[in-house]
Amino acid sequence: MNKYFLQLFTTLLMLFSPLLTQAEDIKLGREVYNFDTDHTNIMWFASHLGFSNSMGQFMEYDGQIILDHGHPDQSSVNITIQTASIMTGLPKFDTHLKSADFFDVEKYPTATFTSTKVTLEDGDKAIVDGNFTLLGITKPLTLKIRLNKRSMDIPKNKMRTGFSVKTTVKRSLWNMKKYLPFVGDDVIIRIEAEALVNQ
Repeated sequence: MNKYFLQLFTTLLMLFSPLLTQAEDIKLGREVYNFDTDHTNIMWFASHLGFSNSMGQFMEYDGQIILDHGHPDQSSVNITIQTASIMTGLPKFDTHLKSADFFDVEKYPTATFTSTKVTLEDGDKAIVDGNFTLLGITKPLTLKIRLNKRSMDIPKNKMRTGFSVKTTVKRSLWNMKKYLPFVGDDVIIRIEAEALVNQ
């Protein structure tokens, strides 16, 4: 029985050792990731008359994350969101949010974020400054990011990484002023993201 398990262990080690070597090799390199849309959620929360926080998410987006392990401050992130993909689970509310009162999706079909600076903090946290474009207006925006995990996805034979992101957007700065102050000006954005290295 022990001999059987030893043979099995040896076989598994031979199978996985190239993947482990690959993981070690790229630790000091530059990795380019694409979002895994099956495991990413872009969510927002906004006060409704102070009674509750309305919430929703965007279902369609793409983007890229670059992790530079040798020079972490040169890492970057960019994302493009299709504003018409906004979803709250309430069809009438979705239609209103897509109108000119809010996202005006026919005129402005996308919102984008492009990083300009990455500052590492203690542990696995970072501050990412960048430019956020919404309704044709571009202004600075800061993201607070925590790296949750980075490891090899064995079935896909690719490195996988996961992040939690928080920020607050004051929508009036992007000229989205309808129903202020009854509908909150500060919109909390939370992103739970996973990405796979682009090979």
